[in-house]
Order: sequence, then structure tokens, then C-alpha cells
Amino acid sequence: MSKQKPPNNKNNLRNIAMLSGIAFEMGAIIYLAAQGGIWLDEHYQTEKRIYTAIATLIGVAISIWVVLRQLKRIKY
Repeated sequence: MSKQKPPNNKNNLRNIAMLSGIAFEMGAIIYLAAQGGIWLDEHYQTEKRIYTAIATLIGVAISIWVVLRQLKRIKY
């Protein structure tokens, strides 16, 4: 029989905490980007809300980048 290492509870709890915070971080980044786009649309008085769409897409891209960076730091 091969010996298996016992799971490291400290790393498991750390990983769970990191993963649970990812959804909130993504939501906050996308929300703030969308609010910035809305402000730009109101400031420049655009009718088609182009700044809101662009800012939201940038927010999604930034949040995905942040998530990928965090996933690289998770130790199994």
C-alpha cells in the first residue's frame, strides 16, 4: 500500500476563502465599470449608451484577468 499525505487543512481553508470571494470581486468590478460608463454617457450626452457598453466589456475583461491571476495562486 502506498502512503497518502493527509490533506493540509490550512491550504484548503485558504483556497475556499479565495474562491468564495471571486464572485463578489467580479461583480464589484463589473458594476463599477458599468457605473463609470453610465456616468460617461450622461456627461457626454450620448444616446446609444456606447460608453456603458464599452466600459462594461472592459470590466468583464478585467474581472476575468483578476480571476485567472487568483486561480494561479491556489495551491492544491
